[in-house]
Amino acid sequence: MTNISIILQSFLAFSYVMHVYGASCPVLECWFVQEKPGGGFHAAMSQEKSLLYINTDPDSEETRSKQGPPTDHDRVYYVTDPAATLCSSSLHPPEGSVQKSQCEINPFMPQPSTVQWTVPLTDSAHSPIYLQADWYTATLQGFDGQLRLSNVLRAPTATKEPKVVLSVSSRTFMIRSRLGEPVVLDCGFWVDASSPLSGSGFAVEWRYQFRGDGRLVLAYDGKSDRFAETQEEGSGLDFTALHETGDASLILQEAQVRHSGTYICMVYLPYLLAQVAVELEIVEPPSLSIFPSPLPLSMPGQVVTVQCEASGFYPLSLEFRWMLTGPDGKVRPLGQGSVTGHRQGPDSTFSQTSRLELDSAKLDLGGEVTCVAVHHGGTRRASVTLNIAGVSAPSIEDYMAMVAVALGIYGLIQVVSWTFSSGNYNQFELKYTKTTLM
Repeated sequence: MTNISIILQSFLAFSYVMHVYGASCPVLECWFVQEKPGGGFHAAMSQEKSLLYINTDPDSEETRSKQGPPTDHDRVYYVTDPAATLCSSSLHPPEGSVQKSQCEINPFMPQPSTVQWTVPLTDSAHSPIYLQADWYTATLQGFDGQLRLSNVLRAPTATKEPKVVLSVSSRTFMIRSRLGEPVVLDCGFWVDASSPLSGSGFAVEWRYQFRGDGRLVLAYDGKSDRFAETQEEGSGLDFTALHETGDASLILQEAQVRHSGTYICMVYLPYLLAQVAVELEIVEPPSLSIFPSPLPLSMPGQVVTVQCEASGFYPLSLEFRWMLTGPDGKVRPLGQGSVTGHRQGPDSTFSQTSRLELDSAKLDLGGEVTCVAVHHGGTRRASVTLNIAGVSAPSIEDYMAMVAVALGIYGLIQVVSWTFSSGNYNQFELKYTKTTLM
């Protein structure tokens, strides 16, 4: 009977969730994180297991239900999300999956921003009564790496029924680009139209961070429809998409090494702020060149030095490999050679050289010498042919060259023969004419 009772309770709980919140919005597991009372600069944090039941219909009577299914979680919230961003499949892994989405809830205190391009949003200096409520931020990351989400939620005081007021998201928060390519860093936002804050304007700010270095990329005052400040040349926004659909994506016209790093998209409403981070990685594979090329003909026992230069690559990590492909097709590794230190060019890309000594006495019949550069952006190869006098078998190119030389010699012989024959004929004709005249 005990087992039957447990099964029945589980079934009723599942039926309740499916009825109230629908199959399209599964339950989200989150951590509620906040500072413990009395904390100082290094305040201790407390974490509580929480559940979020999502409903997309703001007018649903069930949303205001105070009762929920039995649970062992510390906190349970009944969230209304009209934009349905919390229902994204990226936040809900398939049943049985070991991958989980990340979710964290924090208390939030609405307050006016102090940056200059957001001051007009709160120029009345009077906080609306609407702010008198319990406010939260919910930060989420999809299990498949395809979504980052930051929501600001408002709940009537002392209730567990918050509603999403502001949502900022990025669908491609990890982007890889080659040098010179245009780049779009995705960021979009949604504002609850029923909120009194929605008609008071907005502001968008993009900031860059990399290894402790930070800078403002651009700031846009949506209330006055103007750039408040721009410090990055070649960056911009699609203003039509920004105002019509909330597309705040940053557009970089031409990717450069200095663009590699973390970009933070920040969206301001009066007294509210939400932000997501987007990672941009610049990856440029090397260009390879071998010299001397072609290699000079090597005498048996002679040591030939060959160098391979990898240039214009980023990031720095690079691995050299040398190999010899003999006339029989067998591949023989020759090691990495002697590698120089890296050099950095004006465009911040790197160059590096590997030097290899080829001892013809140890390389049998010679063959094709190949330099391989293994890089994060891709593997590159460059080859030259090592010919050993009296030993190396002729290559296809050699045969073709010999045929060309033979044809040239044959043509020259034909020309000389024709010239000689024509000269004899003319002399004979001249003698014959003189004899006839006499």
